[in-house]
Amino acid sequence: MTHRPLGEPAHRPLGEPPRPVRPHPVEAALGRPPRPADVDPAVLGALLHRHGWQRRGGAAGRYGRWTPPGPGGAGTSLLVPVSRAFPDSDDLLAEALDALTRCGTPAAREVLLALTVPSDEVHWWRDAPDGPAGAASWNAEEHLRGAARQTLLAAALATRARAGYHGARHRRAAAACLEHVLVGSAAGGRSLTALVPVASGRALTVRLHQALYAVREAVDYRRATGTMDAFDGAVRAGASRELTEALIALVRGTEGARIAVEWAPAAGVPADCAAGAVEFSPGDLPVLREAGARYLRAEPSVPVRITGAVVRLRRAQPHGEGTARLRVIAGADVPYVRVTLREEDYRVAGHAHLVGLPVRVLGRLESRGGFRRLTGACEVVPVPVDDEERDRLMKALREEGAEADFFARERAEDDGR
Repeated sequence: MTHRPLGEPAHRPLGEPPRPVRPHPVEAALGRPPRPADVDPAVLGALLHRHGWQRRGGAAGRYGRWTPPGPGGAGTSLLVPVSRAFPDSDDLLAEALDALTRCGTPAAREVLLALTVPSDEVHWWRDAPDGPAGAASWNAEEHLRGAARQTLLAAALATRARAGYHGARHRRAAAACLEHVLVGSAAGGRSLTALVPVASGRALTVRLHQALYAVREAVDYRRATGTMDAFDGAVRAGASRELTEALIALVRGTEGARIAVEWAPAAGVPADCAAGAVEFSPGDLPVLREAGARYLRAEPSVPVRITGAVVRLRRAQPHGEGTARLRVIAGADVPYVRVTLREEDYRVAGHAHLVGLPVRVLGRLESRGGFRRLTGACEVVPVPVDDEERDRLMKALREEGAEADFFARERAEDDGR
């Protein structure tokens, strides 16, 4: 997200040319091919093979000749040395990289991208029925992209904490893990590939790989024995309700779906990570739904002491208990919580808001509703802050429009907010 500098108008004046868009770091890097000195010939060969290039001869033990897949690369061929053991290896690499840059086919771009930013590749496939004239509908592509993002988000959540149900917890940190993930187009709504940079995302792909295998084994165990016990152990590998929901979204409406992780050749294969795709079928959906419900029921509430800014107060009568909404500053990995306060605590929260102070409250973060509700609230006290911090807090509250609806008596409010 880009932030507007303080004092700059929110809208661009008419006639003023738009500011240039800052390129993605990977897009900027692709403007120049990698240096031959930075490229391992074995890695280049492995990437060419992975992305469909065909090896068509070459001097045995010295170099191979590669041609791109499909008709778009006609007339293009690369001579890639097997190693750096020969004097002309750097020259051959330089020529091959230059040819990849000029080729312009998706297969060439994918290889250059993997060389520029070493990445693990996550692949999704859906065996979806054909649409009219054999084309997939727009909804099919959107459905695949949505399910893929849910899958990656579930894995990112599992890198923050092992839990059967995460709810609203760790969402910001998990979303930040996905900022540098590059996703290609959903080819026909049936396949999709994401590139996860090794430097920032290897933990995510390892957790995804382990969690998928754990869920697959737990589903097989349930269908063989009738018990759900294996899903409890799968949590340690990263399984969660979020992952089962993602798999349900991926498989629903298809004849089957597969997910596979291909490891970056430059970084090698992590320990205990087997190769091959993990498959799920429509017959697995009842078990996945049962597992998701089990995870939701089993996740306990969490005792917390939260510091937060009051952004909304509401009660039906002028006196008695009421509800408050807090923007969490510390104490829990959720952005907002809703809490029911006794009359005195409600008054303390109202005074704290009016003078621009956060409050500290003790209670239990309930799993029902996604860990967005605090129950058993007590010990509500204002938290002293310096003038500078108070000004920042008041500015944030004004930006959220909190003053406009502070004491609003709303008839209904979404518990998930």
